[in-house]
Amino acid sequence: MTIISWIILGLLAGAIAKFLLPGRDPGGLIGTTLIGIAGAFIGGWISARWMDHPITKDFYDGTTWAAAIGGSLVLLIAYRLLFGNLRD
Repeated sequence: MTIISWIILGLLAGAIAKFLLPGRDPGGLIGTTLIGIAGAFIGGWISARWMDHPITKDFYDGTTWAAAIGGSLVLLIAYRLLFGNLRD
């Protein structure tokens, strides 16, 4: 997949992660979007590096999507733990 595909996947993965983990985020919509993009990259890298699942050229690969959404969820949870109390 190209870098543009990973960004699009990250946007969608961030939206899905936000849907699965509702609530107020310290960064708002832009912060959540950036976390989704970063989560897609990190999830894809972890999947390729340690889970022995190479990154495919297919945008609709379920494992790639699961890795991107999982990476987004992990980053969103970490972000909320680190910066969640700043908006209260």
